[in-house]
Amino acid sequence: MKSPRSVSRRRFLASSAASLGGLNLITSCKSGASAREGVVIGEGEHRYEVIHDWAKLPDVYKWQTTHNVAVDSENRLYVIHEGQADLPEHPSIFVFDEKGAFVRAFGSEFQGGGHGLEVRREPTGEFLYVTGYQQIKKFAKFTLEGEKVWERFAPMESGLYAEGEDVRPEKVWGRDRFMPTNFAFLPDGGFYVADGYGSHTVLRYDAEGNWLGTVGEPGKGDGQFNLPHGIWIDDRRADDPELVVADRANARLQWFGFDGSHRRTLDDFILPANLDRRGDLLLVPDLSARITLLDGENRMIHLGEDPDWREEVVKDKMALRRNPEGWVEGRFVHPHDACFDAEGNIFVAEWVDGGRVSKLRKLS
Repeated sequence: MKSPRSVSRRRFLASSAASLGGLNLITSCKSGASAREGVVIGEGEHRYEVIHDWAKLPDVYKWQTTHNVAVDSENRLYVIHEGQADLPEHPSIFVFDEKGAFVRAFGSEFQGGGHGLEVRREPTGEFLYVTGYQQIKKFAKFTLEGEKVWERFAPMESGLYAEGEDVRPEKVWGRDRFMPTNFAFLPDGGFYVADGYGSHTVLRYDAEGNWLGTVGEPGKGDGQFNLPHGIWIDDRRADDPELVVADRANARLQWFGFDGSHRRTLDDFILPANLDRRGDLLLVPDLSARITLLDGENRMIHLGEDPDWREEVVKDKMALRRNPEGWVEGRFVHPHDACFDAEGNIFVAEWVDGGRVSKLRKLS
């Protein structure tokens, strides 16, 4: 069986040249500024200065393939790497303060399979939720200092997974395997987990991490998924919050009621990877070299959209992700996750060898 990542890459190559709807905001040079000072992307009220390599890592550690980012109430940034299984003592999670200075590192147990993370404020404080795929095959809750509260493996009671998947995690792919990617948190304390690379479903849990049910199934129709990679609670309509899913290899977003019913689908993405919200804006990093904002009416606002640059990104089997010498200031390679901070700045983690975390400083 082909891995979901292989399917995703083929879709990326086939779709990258498509002409997409929405407002394209092409990268432009900052007037009178050097490359080090950053490049400005966007227009009107959506203008950002792009600052690559914003966070500073101590020499004792090294950047690996960056996957996801999250911000806590003190504007500290959390970054998770896929990590390298052959470096089991190296941490996969790094924390930086609001100026990009290193704070702490932990999470070596996710080396070789670190994927998603989110910060959640709860009645007893803030906590970090982390997913691991590949041979890790679990998700866990931590304090912000890196102390584990609990961990969970494949929910065998769901009937979705191969025998032993919860007790003998191995680097085996398939629809009967558990490969969790990201979280979405419900108002009642429960949460969803996207099994993006495994069963191609979204799993629902209560606040203690007990499995309750599933949303969706593999496929291409409404209510079906082909790599449900990122999820979020879209509460822009406070009286009717919904689950929104970045259905990556189907090149779309889908919205669901909390009862699991499909409500609507939005196409014209390429490889939407994750989601975040601030005010009326949904933030959608697209693995295909751009960031997309959705306004309150779900109109697309693309940041960094450049078809010529995308051709460079995807050629030669996406060799550019392994060649930082070829990266261009102000242009994205493979945005895998992005999040807002309290000031409306955006942090972007890219799926590239050696890692890259950029800050998009809001200008207007």
